[in-house]
Amino acid sequence: MTGDVAPLGSVALTRLIAGHICLHACMAGMRMAAPLMALREGHSALAVGVLLSLFALTQVFLALPAGRYADRNGFKRPIGFCVLSASAGAGLAVAFPIFPVLCLSALMTGGSMGVAAISLQRHVGRSAQSNTELKRMFSWLSIGPALSNFIGPLSAGLLIDLGGFRVAFFALACLPLMTWLWVRHTVELPPVEVKPGAAKGRAWDLMREPMMRRLMLVNWLLSSCWDVHTFVVPVLGHERGLSASAIGAILGGFALAATAVRVALPLLAAHWHEWVVVTAAMLATAVLFAIYPLMPSALTMGICSALLGISLGSVQPMIMSTLHQITPEARHGEALGFRLMAINGSSVLMPMLFGSAGAALGVSLVFWTVGAGVALGARTAWRLRPPVHKP
Repeated sequence: MTGDVAPLGSVALTRLIAGHICLHACMAGMRMAAPLMALREGHSALAVGVLLSLFALTQVFLALPAGRYADRNGFKRPIGFCVLSASAGAGLAVAFPIFPVLCLSALMTGGSMGVAAISLQRHVGRSAQSNTELKRMFSWLSIGPALSNFIGPLSAGLLIDLGGFRVAFFALACLPLMTWLWVRHTVELPPVEVKPGAAKGRAWDLMREPMMRRLMLVNWLLSSCWDVHTFVVPVLGHERGLSASAIGAILGGFALAATAVRVALPLLAAHWHEWVVVTAAMLATAVLFAIYPLMPSALTMGICSALLGISLGSVQPMIMSTLHQITPEARHGEALGFRLMAINGSSVLMPMLFGSAGAALGVSLVFWTVGAGVALGARTAWRLRPPVHKP
């Protein structure tokens, strides 16, 4: 946050959010439709776990280079590459709707979304003029992924039931092209001035700070909750004979609740501290994960999903606000890339672990194990509170 950076107007922010929704909805829809198609073709829960993990695999390798690229080149150039890659990835599934191609589509759409998120978050974070505005702007920005997680799966589910998987994949391939229509007029920010003679740091140097280590641990735990929910709902729904529309609606209810709480967050940003919100969300998530597997119907699963959306939906703006406060401005893109690499490295392995554990022991144990880990991590979240300096 610097004084020479012009504030981001409401119209410009709205266009960025709209572009984010279109690109993210493509990935979210593919992440629901591709595993469901694999299940209907007879592939195992483990294969579905591998497929889901591929949505995060590309981001592991691209996150740090993408962050540094955004630090050097700004916003629009990386976004343009992401639009082309995501549209092509979903388009491949239209032409060749088979499991190996679905895996390639997962790599392309997932990687594109990760790179675009880094560029977008860096741009918005640099535009904020104060810590309160930082929380408020990231709260508004976080509405995009939450809303797209509703639009993508629900639209894909409806289109699958109405016209088949190819129709759904075609619609998803068109969404990234709309992103460019929204963001093409975005005004680039001036480059960050680096002090002469300043040593170029390595990404792992960021982890020397205790606050950064705590933030990464908390972020990883909460990201695992999103992963396990995304994985388990299609598996549970398939086991219980739910339609694609019902499964999409359950996932959509989660996203809609996350959107609702993020709409409220900008109004409360000045009153709620980041560490308080994150700690409360972790405790609530642990309770919900304990009772979720006991829900007997689509309706009760949907209610639990919505409550989970409220608790997890409140977290990301607070994580992003804290991240921008504890890292140097010249390394915001790199820090965002490091965060994305860390959580997606986990997201590559966790769905496969969930698939193995779910196949061997049942999905209930997966829920309860992750919930216990989140409950234990609540103490670390409370320690994100900045130290009080006595006069």
